[in-house]
Amino acid sequence: MSDLGNMMMKPALSTAKAAIGGALLVCVLAMPSLASERPFNLGKIATAEEVAGWDIDVRPDGKGAPIGSGNAIDGEEVYAELCAGCHGDFGEAVDNWPVLVGGADTLDSHDPVKTTGSYWPYASTMYDYIYRAMPFGEAQSLSHDETYQIVAFLLYMNDIIEDDFELSNENIGLIEMPNRDGFMLPDPRPDAQPVSGEPCMSNCAVSTTIIGRARDIDVTPEEES
Repeated sequence: MSDLGNMMMKPALSTAKAAIGGALLVCVLAMPSLASERPFNLGKIATAEEVAGWDIDVRPDGKGAPIGSGNAIDGEEVYAELCAGCHGDFGEAVDNWPVLVGGADTLDSHDPVKTTGSYWPYASTMYDYIYRAMPFGEAQSLSHDETYQIVAFLLYMNDIIEDDFELSNENIGLIEMPNRDGFMLPDPRPDAQPVSGEPCMSNCAVSTTIIGRARDIDVTPEEES
């Protein structure tokens, strides 16, 4: 889901997550622990260690961030060893790998440069992605501290924090990213507006307005004459 979707659905998702978590806990407690006690003699209860291996999401507000810390000074060495081969020594990118540094004030231009500094809205979800998926081909091989160090280095290279700032699970959700509010956009779709009274469920007359055409923004191939 996009960051916009995460922000717009955050209250509902939090409530749903709590409800689902409670329901799952009840199911787990009531579930036979041995496969031989279940239909088809399949499955087993996940151990706490197994659950922890999957429960690695870090939310925009920093909840879920594992205990650890790191600064850009230490992160520079880790980045140079594990990240620079694809993303460049200074985040400028190698070949077609993503650029990670720069791009300030380019998002409303014809050729926006989307980097961790110019585009990414939360430092905490930077951590989530890097820990979950990087380095390429060796996902989840980083320690928690190494991940904090890499995130700190990227934040420093994008002039968001100082090089000696100690990034940790306690403050990663408080970092003010330049494009933090860039995803707070209104949704103009009629079916996304708040409903007052009883919603129409059939034969509904919904007014629509064409606000743009694909051909106008040059994404539709021209017909050959």
